[in-house]
Amino acid sequence: MNYDLSQEQKIMKDAAHNFLLKECPSTFVRQMAEDEKGYTSGIWRKMAELGWMGLVFPERYGGAEGSFLDLAVLLYEMGYACLPGPFLTTIILGGLTVLEAGNETQKEKILSPIARGEKIVTLAWTEKNGNYSFKGITAKAEPQGDHYVLCGTKLFIPYAHVADTFIVVTRTGAVREDGEGGLSLFLIDRDTPGIRIHTLKTLAADKQCEVVFDRVKVSPENLLGRLNEAGPVLKKIMLQAAVGKCAEMSGGGQKVIELVLLQAKERVQFGKPIGAFQAVQHHCANMLTYLDSIKFMTYQGAWAISQNLPYEREASMCKAWVSDSYRRLVAIGHQVMGGMGFMEEHDLHLYFRQAKAAELIFGDADFHREWVAQQMGI
Repeated sequence: MNYDLSQEQKIMKDAAHNFLLKECPSTFVRQMAEDEKGYTSGIWRKMAELGWMGLVFPERYGGAEGSFLDLAVLLYEMGYACLPGPFLTTIILGGLTVLEAGNETQKEKILSPIARGEKIVTLAWTEKNGNYSFKGITAKAEPQGDHYVLCGTKLFIPYAHVADTFIVVTRTGAVREDGEGGLSLFLIDRDTPGIRIHTLKTLAADKQCEVVFDRVKVSPENLLGRLNEAGPVLKKIMLQAAVGKCAEMSGGGQKVIELVLLQAKERVQFGKPIGAFQAVQHHCANMLTYLDSIKFMTYQGAWAISQNLPYEREASMCKAWVSDSYRRLVAIGHQVMGGMGFMEEHDLHLYFRQAKAAELIFGDADFHREWVAQQMGI
């Protein structure tokens, strides 16, 4: 496999880097942590004008028909800048889910506005157990007359407070032993009667929400995909989202190393830069080892998705490895940085929070190791 970026990808990467360098300094990241929405419509609109929102969608929906590897390159730069906002949520959890399971009417209604930057979509999956096990889905959608009635509570739903549309994972049939059967997806607008949204306080100051569905009426036309057959779609989308999050972590790891190397060269102890000491050099070497392995695993997974090859094992191995490795990389960075790295005035703590949040979302390392073991027949 050749992981060198194409000329088009290099141009996109440089353009994204320069755009985010200007539009998303660390001061902006701190502001958005305190902001109620967690993003600004100004930057969101500019991203849409650059074609980022429709990058991986077909041309007939206003997209550029780019590959998942193109998207990974873009997410890398977003992770480097620690960009807050519902981009991954809308594009992968929202758009790619609709592209995978939706009918033509639903695709036109959802994907075209996403590509224009006019619609934010989120996936309401997780519940009180906090993980992505199919067995944990208890929210129900029951047929009553000419509609369905949805009841249940979803937790840790990203950017639900600003989403225009929810894709809600519900239990509509009998539970199989693997928990996969009897799951369905419904498209529900945020302003539908019976929906209550509460923004949660989180370590990373990212915008996650509790969403309560209290006897929400849903038309059968809002069923996304086939009734009781959402399991394979959810598994596919979660693995793609996991690889996308790994791309963000790759960019974050690059930035952390740059911050640490700057400190190692400039901070002087005992008459010489701390980077001259062997212990610090070993720390930096270990960080680079983690970063290179993170990039390799991420691009391997993204490449497999782009080539329409089987990627279940690669994606799960990627998320398991990158979740642990990025957290360790940042922890070593704190050791080199010393007390300064724990101060809110320094940017390193932004990436520490990013690492902890990214470690858990879309399944932590133990969750994906179990999936890999299952694929091995264990």
